[in-house]
Amino acid sequence: MEKVHVYFMPGMAASSAIFERILLPEEQFEMHLLEWVLPLDNETLQEYAQRIALNIKHEDAVLIGVSFGGVLVQEMGRIVNAKKVIIISSVKSNAEFPRRMKFAKTIKAYKVFPTGLAKNVALFAKFSMGGNKMNQRLKLYEKFLSMRDKKYLDWALEKIILWDRAEPDENVIHIHGDADEVFPPKYIKNYIPIKGGTHIMIINKFKWLNENLPRIILEN
Repeated sequence: MEKVHVYFMPGMAASSAIFERILLPEEQFEMHLLEWVLPLDNETLQEYAQRIALNIKHEDAVLIGVSFGGVLVQEMGRIVNAKKVIIISSVKSNAEFPRRMKFAKTIKAYKVFPTGLAKNVALFAKFSMGGNKMNQRLKLYEKFLSMRDKKYLDWALEKIILWDRAEPDENVIHIHGDADEVFPPKYIKNYIPIKGGTHIMIINKFKWLNENLPRIILEN
């Protein structure tokens, strides 16, 4: 049987190490891990998607993206002949953004977000997460936050907040946690819910994903 090639795109600034616990049956699937690269000067999201799509070496591949990576694979799905596009902890259009992101677009807050703090991962974790969750997430930031370049972070924040897709692609499969604090599920429609899943469920709900992704990928 010919294997299904599955390409994984991590979330904003994260490395493909976030997929280290995702295991698909090797007799049916071949996993390919994609990484973020620095954007070119004035590069649009669509141009960036074209550049990352050059790494897709197989016809009818399955694209899976987490968070901002989910946004990117949807743009890549317009470029490559993808068999299926699956997003995790992400959004299908800007209509699914929470109010704070829509407000950030209105006041152009992405232009003043202190992305330089990413050089100091402790400060960045405190600023971006806040509250009591900072300490428990700090180790995750240190391990998985690989792209700390200010140019990338400035670009990524602007591109997701200004994402212009107003109508969701009905063919996109959306897996979302019912406790996602970045993209609250009350703003999300038509998704497969994971009970207790937070925005980092790719890491701590890997058992559910390992059990269910093969079926989701293969079913028509």
